Amino acid sequence: MPAPVHESAFACGESEYDHALGQGLSVSGESREFFARRRAEVLAALLQQLGERPRHVLDFGCGSGGSSSILREALAAEQLVGVDPSERLLEAARSRYAAPGIRFVSASDWRPDGSFDLAFTNGVFHHVPPGERSRALSLVFAALRPGGLFALWENNPWSPAARYVMSRIPFDRGAVMVWPHQIRRLLAEAGFAVVSTEYHFVFPRALRILRRLEPTMRRLVLGAQYQVLARRPEAGLASTGPAKALLA
Repeated sequence: MPAPVHESAFACGESEYDHALGQGLSVSGESREFFARRRAEVLAALLQQLGERPRHVLDFGCGSGGSSSILREALAAEQLVGVDPSERLLEAARSRYAAPGIRFVSASDWRPDGSFDLAFTNGVFHHVPPGERSRALSLVFAALRPGGLFALWENNPWSPAARYVMSRIPFDRGAVMVWPHQIRRLLAEAGFAVVSTEYHFVFPRALRILRRLEPTMRRLVLGAQYQVLARRPEAGLASTGPAKALLA
């Protein structure tokens, strides 16, 4: 199955990739790991509220694997599979983070099998050409079991801070940002039921004393990132729609 994101978008090794991200995120005063851990904590708390305990997790667009390891730990998942189009980044992921219960697979070799309880992605869809986004969502839909959840994180186009950070990252320049209303529409067209939309990362480190207010601001379009949580319905849409055609 062809990769939904072109490998040329990340034609770099782990050190170049990490340096570029660090350069962009440095204006926030926080590290890449800080954001990865916070996303995992936010998702874990939301899943707990919903009474969900995913055992089998997909990290769709896992990069060099650092977030995959953090996500698995936060969710106490039994198995996590990271999928990415970049062989160079996957080599780094396997070297540093492969362990019992976690593995990394090339997007060109991966086949969705309807077995995952939860799919997660962060900052992937602004690298997917707009005309290919529906197909990529259909891959995730086909990967989930009926009733499975999809946590999609993206950079918020409403946020000047998010736009500025992206302008400082070489592989983000020229990327087409995804508006929340656009991704919700595409999710619905792919067969998902949207559960919630939340906005996060409002205050930089210099204003971290104000972060205690952020839980009350999740419905406001102020955060540098947003999370859309969606669910594959238990029945009805699973046997029709675009995912079936992709797997034929």
